[in-house]
Amino acid sequence: MKITGAVLEEIGRPTPYASSRPISISQLDLDDPQQDEVLVRITASGICHSDLSVLNGARPRPVPMLLGHESTGIVEKLGPGVDDLTVGQHVTLAFLPRCGTCSGCLTDGKLPCIPGTAANTAGTLLGGGIRLHRDGKPVLHHLGVSGFADHAVVNRKSVVPVPAELPREIAAVLGCAVLTGGGAVINAGRPGPGDDVVVVGLGGVGMSAVLTAAAQGTGEVIAVDANPAKLAEAKEFGASQAFTPDEALAKGLKAPVVIEAAGHPRAFENAVLYTALGGTTVTVGLPHPDARSEISPAALTGEARTIIGCYLGSAVPARDIPKYAQMWIDGKLHVEKLITSRIRLDQINEAMDTLAAGNAIRQVILFD
Repeated sequence: MKITGAVLEEIGRPTPYASSRPISISQLDLDDPQQDEVLVRITASGICHSDLSVLNGARPRPVPMLLGHESTGIVEKLGPGVDDLTVGQHVTLAFLPRCGTCSGCLTDGKLPCIPGTAANTAGTLLGGGIRLHRDGKPVLHHLGVSGFADHAVVNRKSVVPVPAELPREIAAVLGCAVLTGGGAVINAGRPGPGDDVVVVGLGGVGMSAVLTAAAQGTGEVIAVDANPAKLAEAKEFGASQAFTPDEALAKGLKAPVVIEAAGHPRAFENAVLYTALGGTTVTVGLPHPDARSEISPAALTGEARTIIGCYLGSAVPARDIPKYAQMWIDGKLHVEKLITSRIRLDQINEAMDTLAAGNAIRQVILFD
């Protein structure tokens, strides 16, 4: 079938992207779903820093590639072997498929799926297939989803059913921002009763961590970011206090659980400094692979502190996405606050400029 999608043509073009136009709106051919695959009509896709990191070269991927990984939609066709979904079912797409049997999948979310990671790196679906073509040549998949298009073929392992009553903007951001930020709190940080939680870096993942920590009803939720506007927003998301990094250091901020979601080496260093004796620092941000931080091993030993790396919120999407969906339905997790704006697909380059400037939490592409 013919589809319309946003294809990254070249990595590393200069900003502003509104002028250099690294992403084209293209007509593509999408193959029918094959064994264990599903055709989904995309209804909404969030724009995430992981998309931007491919665009600017921080996370290089092969091109041309149809971007987008935080998406929701409606099942339109089932490939052979898929008998646990129905046509018309509402689903959220998970950007790291889990095969369910490899050593990574057996860690209950702590480690990513090994074949899923290999497929994402290669730009294929789980199992190695490519279902996108343009002018007879393959166009690669982004993180097994390629959700910046009106339709996508994905592996069944990338599909999580969600209640039809969820607004499409909410269902989309559950697949990355909430899954990652919420999981950093619940699955990795695991604050106990009365434990304060500090969140460093207030993008989509950081704000999701604030929302989730506030919903847990433990101790205080304290936000840290260099952008004063983000600090004011964090209080609306449930933070009781909000500081710039310098203010936090000056007041000697300490908490038993600290979530670093900025993806910057200095932010990680500060997060370690904000962590109390015996506490846990969870790093979920993704800096450039060449970035380096300096910390004191003696402080970790002498103060019995723990540092945890957390990818995709240490999540099992099939378990965790429905949990967050129910929290929203119950009025406990106000995910709608993440939505900064709703845009069209043809505004994608401009939206990347907005994201790069730090002026958005979640822009969501809506499809008719």
